[in-house]
Amino acid sequence: MTDEIFREDAYAREAEASVVARDARGIVLDRTIFYPRGGGQAGDSGAIALAGGSSIAIADTVKGEAPGEILHVPAAGQEAALEALAVGGQAALRLDWDRRHRHMRFHTATHLLCAIVPHETNGCSITSGYARLDFDMVEPLDKEHLERELARLVEEAHDIRTIWITDEELDAKPELVRTMSVKPPRGVGKIRLLEIDGVDLQACGGTHVANTREIGKLRVSKIEKKSARSRRVVIEFVE
Repeated sequence: MTDEIFREDAYAREAEASVVARDARGIVLDRTIFYPRGGGQAGDSGAIALAGGSSIAIADTVKGEAPGEILHVPAAGQEAALEALAVGGQAALRLDWDRRHRHMRFHTATHLLCAIVPHETNGCSITSGYARLDFDMVEPLDKEHLERELARLVEEAHDIRTIWITDEELDAKPELVRTMSVKPPRGVGKIRLLEIDGVDLQACGGTHVANTREIGKLRVSKIEKKSARSRRVVIEFVE
C-alpha cells in the first residue's frame, strides 16, 4: 500500500519517496503527496524529479486495482525520462500546488453547500475551475440565498479538522454519510470524517483547507434541474 501523506497533511507540497513499480498504467511509489482521483475530486498533477537530474511530469493520479495502490500517470512523450526510472530508486515529488489548493478550496466549499442545503447528494465534481453538487431534492433553490450563506460561512472563519472513527461508529450514525453515489471505504478499520467547526460533519476522504476563510469569494454560476429529483449547483471562484 502507498503511504498517503495527503490524508494527514493536505498542505505537503514536496516529499521524498522510493519507486515501487512502473508499468503502462503509471508509477507506484511507497509514499505520496499526490491525491488520486476519487470521491468527485480530480487527481493531482505535478512532477517527479530523479536522482540523475531528469524529471517526469505527472498529468494525473488515480487509484490502482490493488487495495491501497496509487498510480502516478506520466504526461505523454517522456520515454527517455521514464527509462531512467528504476525500481527501488529515490524520487523527489513536487506537487502542482496552485491546482491542488483550488481543489482544496472548492472541496471545502461543497461541504458548506451541504450545510446550507439539507439534502443528500447524488453527484459531485471538484476541479480546479469549478465544483458542482447534485442534490436529491424536488424544491427549487435560490441563487442569492446560496451565495449569501456561502459568503457568511467563509467570512466567519470556521476551523476545519479531520476525525477518525470505526466502521461500527459509522453504522451507529448513518447520517454522517451525505452522498448517495460515493460511499466511504469499509473494512480498513477506520473512517475519515471532516468537521467544519459548528457547521458540518460528514465522511470524506478528500483534501481540504484548514479554515473556511481560506476558500475565498464564491459565486453560484448555475442552478439546474437535472431531473424530477435532482438539482445541480455549480460554484466558481470570484477571481
